[in-house]
Amino acid sequence: MAKRKPVVAVVGRPNVGKSTLFNALAGERLSIVQDTPGITRDRLYTDVDWLGRSFTLIDTGGIEPDSRDIILSQMREQAQIAIDTADVILFMTDVRQGLTDADDKVADMLRRSGKPIVLAVNKVDSFAKQQADVYEFYNLGLDEPYAISAAEKQGLGDLLDKIISFFPESSAEEEEDDTPRIAIIGKPNVGKSSIINKLLGEQRLIVSDIAGTTRDAVDTRLKRNGKEYIFIDTAGLRRKNKIKEELEKYMIVRSVSAVERCDVAVLVIDASEGITEQDAKIAGIAHERGKGMIVAVNKWDLPEKDNHTVNKFTEKIRDTLSFMPYAELLFVSAETGQRLPKLFECIDAVIENHAMRIATGVLNEIVSEAVALQQPPTDKGKRLKILYVTQASVKPPTFVIFVNDKELMHFSYTRYLENRIRDAFGFRGTPLRFIIRERKE
Repeated sequence: MAKRKPVVAVVGRPNVGKSTLFNALAGERLSIVQDTPGITRDRLYTDVDWLGRSFTLIDTGGIEPDSRDIILSQMREQAQIAIDTADVILFMTDVRQGLTDADDKVADMLRRSGKPIVLAVNKVDSFAKQQADVYEFYNLGLDEPYAISAAEKQGLGDLLDKIISFFPESSAEEEEDDTPRIAIIGKPNVGKSSIINKLLGEQRLIVSDIAGTTRDAVDTRLKRNGKEYIFIDTAGLRRKNKIKEELEKYMIVRSVSAVERCDVAVLVIDASEGITEQDAKIAGIAHERGKGMIVAVNKWDLPEKDNHTVNKFTEKIRDTLSFMPYAELLFVSAETGQRLPKLFECIDAVIENHAMRIATGVLNEIVSEAVALQQPPTDKGKRLKILYVTQASVKPPTFVIFVNDKELMHFSYTRYLENRIRDAFGFRGTPLRFIIRERKE
């Protein structure tokens, strides 16, 4: 199983510099968006690499509240999200605003959670001058405060060292458990829980409930036809406050941490409302992280149908999810159980494709054939030559293409080769990754 990246969640009052920290740590990563059209990446999460360890940093905040008591209730909400979803919590404060009552109350809540907490005091431009102000934060009882300046990128090294010191050493037991993990993701109320309950209800063979990482998402192990699966449920989200964006944020945070741990993601869409931008955002998380993908259109017993309904619906989904043409598509109904057994067949196929290896010889045959059918592009009289292709890894299948000149390898030609490889080997439901290397002949 691919090791999952630890998740670090940031909690803090408005304007303490969370997004400045994000940008400082994300570095040059912001170009990720290019291969995922239709997804605008708000800085909700970013991948950070430090000394060979990588983790996902998530911002739990977001809406800037206006009054003091709202700030406190918002921070409590953030703290709860962090406690639910993160391996390590980064609590951010601001030396200029000093220690506030809200910080105190939230620190209390975080302390009681038993999760590792790292305290950062931001906007410290000169430690010598502001030492006393930084030390004031010892009063939170959260261990040593780390003085940083996100804007000047100062003190970040020590902070990151501290954060990664809490990550589990890759434990042998985690390595051995290669039971496929399936995350059921999607917006609230599209029927994620009912699909899971229906799948489990028919089996009645739940081997055990693993206490999940969150109080309301439980990983459920089940056996079917002699195969074991672990289902990661991101449902259980019934928030009292109906702030739209809050819900959306919370859902994205939850999706990121669930997708991080899965091999295959099942995106559940509500047939009665069709596919939305928000669905595309959630799907984009799985695409970026190279996970197998199935789109399950639920409540298919509801819409009025004629011969064209499926085609129209399929077209709309393919259009909105144009960045993942490989996703498998199923029309199901949790209510009536229609086509749910098919979902298992689909999951099995995608798991297999996600971990499929192609022998180098066969791979090169397919690619040479493709090159013969459609000549590679030329530029200023120089033609791209494809020297050799090999598969470097699985989950997702990743191919290294050696060429004479990287500059000549256009995105469209890579896409053409991908399509030929898919024609030959299927690979349905899984993204493929391509790494282009230059090698002098």
